[in-house]
Amino acid sequence: MLQPEKITIIEGPTPDFRPNNQVMFQSILETCEDGAVSICEMRTANGDSIRDRCQRAWSEGRPVQLDFPDQMRMRQTVDVVAMRLKELDEGTVLMLWVRWPLTEADLLAEEDDYDDYDDYDDYDDGSNFSF
Repeated sequence: MLQPEKITIIEGPTPDFRPNNQVMFQSILETCEDGAVSICEMRTANGDSIRDRCQRAWSEGRPVQLDFPDQMRMRQTVDVVAMRLKELDEGTVLMLWVRWPLTEADLLAEEDDYDDYDDYDDYDDGSNFSF
């Protein structure tokens, strides 16, 4: 297996991972494993170096992983799907889209969510809709 490139958070709080609303990033995952993409933003002093390392790893076909401490200060890793640097007055912000693997429990919870919706046949009045 190829050695992943690591983006390591040494100190500071656990990143705040938010759900990703852009379908584009979900579509670039090339895997048969179920997963969800979320985004986190953090300040960095060496954004250009991180971007260059990620681009080099991806061009070599190697994965990029974010290595960070969780709430209990245990080390965790997630795969980085995409990254972007954003310049602000306060400094450089590293935006990372990461892939969270879904467990069987997550998938069962998703199925339960679908059961909460009414049956779509109740709304079929023969009309044709276009989107």
